[in-house]
Amino acid sequence: MIKRVFLVVLDSFGVGAMPDAADFGDEGCSTIRSVSKSPKLKIPNLISMGLGNIEGAEIIGSCKSPLGAYGRMGELSKGKDTTTGHWEITGVVSKQPMPTFPNGFPSEITDRLSQMIGRGILCNEPYSGTKVIRDYGEEHLRTGDIILYTSADSVFQVAAHEEKIPLAELYEICETARKLLTGKYAVGRVIARPFAGAAPEFYRTESRRDFSLEPPEETLLDRLSQSGMDVIGVGKISDIFAGRGITQSLPVHGNSECEDALEELLEKDFHGLCFVNLVDFDMVYGHRNDINGYAAALSEFDLRLSRILPKLGSDDLLIITADHGCDPGDVSTDHTREYVPLLVYGEKIRPVSLGTQNGFSTLAASVAEMLGVGGCDKYAVSFYGGIRK
Repeated sequence: MIKRVFLVVLDSFGVGAMPDAADFGDEGCSTIRSVSKSPKLKIPNLISMGLGNIEGAEIIGSCKSPLGAYGRMGELSKGKDTTTGHWEITGVVSKQPMPTFPNGFPSEITDRLSQMIGRGILCNEPYSGTKVIRDYGEEHLRTGDIILYTSADSVFQVAAHEEKIPLAELYEICETARKLLTGKYAVGRVIARPFAGAAPEFYRTESRRDFSLEPPEETLLDRLSQSGMDVIGVGKISDIFAGRGITQSLPVHGNSECEDALEELLEKDFHGLCFVNLVDFDMVYGHRNDINGYAAALSEFDLRLSRILPKLGSDDLLIITADHGCDPGDVSTDHTREYVPLLVYGEKIRPVSLGTQNGFSTLAASVAEMLGVGGCDKYAVSFYGGIRK
């Protein structure tokens, strides 16, 4: 029996366009192909685990004898965002896309929110997160109005300078918005985007918070926690699931802090799942079309693996995947509809090809079986029997 599963999501690390990518405006996208062009990419551990043996990832070079099981997963949900990706990883398929607002949010929402919070609203358009504070930051400081913006994803983002609107108030504003955004306006996430500094050098801080919808069905996290197991969320995991099914949350920021937490948890005695999101790949590099930065961050994670892999016990498994793509070489700064990698490593795992799995939810079914709780197989079947020794 497996005692501990460490599930690491390299946020946005896609391995090539899915067949329906054109429907999302993403034909020909490939995060891994773009990153492979950077001289900053040095990932010997990921290659040894079988990353380059995955269909669509051969460009980085394959390994003759991979250390673990390897493959890719195609998303069944109608979306390419963080919420739908993580939900599907835990066994919930979103059959309808979450609402997006390419023309901004309607006045019935913005007027009501403005009245409830006692502040005006600036922007209310799809916008780059770094550009919106550059273009509206000074007016925000002068008026105290919040900066509201969205993107191609189902998000309602509120930016505010930490010296103008304290974090506690910003979070309250987002909680108010979360309660308003229901029915046809039920976006996947309301996101607090605090920033600091002076014009023209405003910068976003690490005090971001996500206020997500609750999953509409039971997730892997629910199953595990109800069975008395530990479910430890690292980074923004608890926010993504509105805290549901999480027994311990470590809301640290950025890749480095999350990787530190992962290393520390490897030394802890627990029974269940450690679920980690490495957000910088998406937030700092993918959305900013920073190919070299993305490659350097992957290389830093790969270096961490040199310390992580030897710490895994005989009853431990490490699973590495992603929740969607965000091709830094794409013409847009939006997420991209891509397959995601699937790497499974552990003493009790056979190093075989998993091919292409139909649905991220196959991971939920597999982890449930690994930890002996069953279930989570509504949309997919477990691959664990094919890779266990």
